Amino acid sequence: MLDNTQDKKHILITGASSGFGYYLALTYAREWDNLTLYLIARRKEKLEKLKQEILSMQKNICVEILAGDICDKEFITKSTKDLDIDILVNNAGLARGIESAENTSYSDWEEMIATNIKALSHITHCVLPNMVAKGSGHIINVGSIAGSYAYRGGNVYGATKAFVKQFSRNLRADLYDKNIRVSNIEPGLCEGSDFSIVRFHGDKERADNVYKHTKPLHAKDIAEIIFWVSHQPPHVNINSIEIMPTTQASAGLSVHCSE
Repeated sequence: MLDNTQDKKHILITGASSGFGYYLALTYAREWDNLTLYLIARRKEKLEKLKQEILSMQKNICVEILAGDICDKEFITKSTKDLDIDILVNNAGLARGIESAENTSYSDWEEMIATNIKALSHITHCVLPNMVAKGSGHIINVGSIAGSYAYRGGNVYGATKAFVKQFSRNLRADLYDKNIRVSNIEPGLCEGSDFSIVRFHGDKERADNVYKHTKPLHAKDIAEIIFWVSHQPPHVNINSIEIMPTTQASAGLSVHCSE
């Protein structure tokens, strides 16, 4: 456990009801004894269950549930306007479908853009002024290796994660002289979340097939890495970190041969 003598921290995690966000909230609660966790997700019952798990640790931790849709601008604006956040973890995101671009549903494209770009940038815009005013803070964006490496069916999802990568870099350029850190976490193939279930619109069999015959990362791994990134000394900024399972690598350029 880390030294808990430091000032109380206020941490906001989006997409906290499952996957990376769920395990990250538990990791902060386990390792730190002096904090307030603000947990955002749509599924209130899952957030309530997570809150009880954390409170059962009987530590000096306050848990505030903010149940709602990250894409709802009015909800986010109202929920965050009075918050003094030290660490913002922009974890909420999704992929929809893996079809070739000409066969996709445009509504799937719109949903990915709304969640992965618009919602992420909006909540950052809401929280950032208070960080600048007090002269400290850390924004941690959860991107993906899909923002760097193209693959069939990755079309708009990969493009949204490329936005997260460049947005993080440009925030660094704006904030490096204001004592605010910005990090981009880029996981590869990872289980332990609803990612593939959501991508395949609830088709569990198809989702499970993604992880067959290989050893992917687990959401717990990513939570531990985000925690490590956020607890570096104040003068250290981890700009980005790319994580893949040992069984995954970026492939060479694809070439189609007619014969």
